[in-house]
Amino acid sequence: MIRKSEAKELINDLFEEEALVIGGLAAVHKIEDDVIWRLVKSLDAIRRKYLRRLGDEDPDDEGGGPSNRPHLKPHPAIEDFLLTLRRG
Repeated sequence: MIRKSEAKELINDLFEEEALVIGGLAAVHKIEDDVIWRLVKSLDAIRRKYLRRLGDEDPDDEGGGPSNRPHLKPHPAIEDFLLTLRRG
């Protein structure tokens, strides 16, 4: 079984890779600065949520997650990726 410290490292490594992908896309395509900030803030809230589930309480966490979310249909690429994840 994986230790909590190893799981924490894997989670942080995964989100680091995601941040690098987002940074690369932002560098190549014209993406509004506000979109990047919101995306990264949301990713950090997700990261903190899963670290808390491992027992790593973060007193600086404000409950995380974006508020006042509009009910929008996800981009088709996002829908496809979510279906792939859910199928396992």
